[in-house]
Amino acid sequence: MEAPAAPPAVALANGTPGAPEPQRRTARVIELDLARMNDAGLVTAAGGRTNLVEDFRIIKRPLIKRAFTPRKANANPGNLIMITSSLPGEGKTFTSINLAMSIAMELDHTVLLVDADVARPSVLRTLGLPAQRGLMDILLDDQLDMADVMLRTNVNTLSILPAGTSNPRATELLASHAMKALVLEIADRYPDRIVIFDSPPLLLTSEAHVLASHMGQIVVVVESEKTTQHAVKEALRQLEGCSNVNLVYNKSRELGSSSKYDYHYG
Repeated sequence: MEAPAAPPAVALANGTPGAPEPQRRTARVIELDLARMNDAGLVTAAGGRTNLVEDFRIIKRPLIKRAFTPRKANANPGNLIMITSSLPGEGKTFTSINLAMSIAMELDHTVLLVDADVARPSVLRTLGLPAQRGLMDILLDDQLDMADVMLRTNVNTLSILPAGTSNPRATELLASHAMKALVLEIADRYPDRIVIFDSPPLLLTSEAHVLASHMGQIVVVVESEKTTQHAVKEALRQLEGCSNVNLVYNKSRELGSSSKYDYHYG
C-alpha cells in the first residue's frame, strides 16, 4: 500500500519552504463626503463648471507641466509641490485640497495630498475626517510602511497622507535623512503621481523652511487685502535659493466675484 503523498510545502518569494506567506500591506479606504465638500466651497468633480474650478484649472496647468519636466542633476523632483503662506488663515489648506482635487480630475495623473502642517494639521479636519496616524509616525517608527498610514479615497486618483502624531522634534524630523528618503520614495514610486504638501506658514514655524528644502515647486498663498507687503517679502526671503516659487492671490473681490475663495495665479 502506497504512503499518502506529502502536502505541498508553502514557499515565500525567497523560496523558503514551510514559511508562512507574508501579510500584504494595503492602504485603508476612506469615503470623502463630496456633497459636503462642495457645500464648503471645495473643488469636486460633481460641482460643475464654477469660477473656482476654472481658477484651479489655470493654476494647476504650469505646475503639472513643470512636475514632469526632466529633472536637472541634484534638483528636487518637480512633482513635489509645497503649498504655504506667510501667516495662518490665508487659505493654504483650502488651496492644497482644491489643487489636489483639481489635479485628481486629470486623466493621466494621480495625486497624494500630504498634511505636512504637523503642528496644526487641518486637512482631515477640513474634510470632516478624524485624526489618523501619518507622516510623523513613519519618521519615528522605521517598522511602519507608508501603506500602513496612507488613506485611499473614493476619488480613485486621490490618496491622503495625514500629519500623524504631534512631536516636539518635528523640525528635526522633517530635516532628517529619513524625511529626504521618504519624499524621494514618494516622488519616484509612481511615474504619474503629483504630491501636494500642505505646509505650515513660513513666518510662524521653522518646519516650513525645512520642508521647502525638499520641494521641486512652491506655491505661496497671499490673502487679498490682508497679507502685508512686508510679510510677503519676508516669506519670499525665507525661500531664497528655492526654485519655482509661485504666488497665488486668494480671496480676491476683483471682477465682481462673490466667491469666498477666488484665486489668481502669478
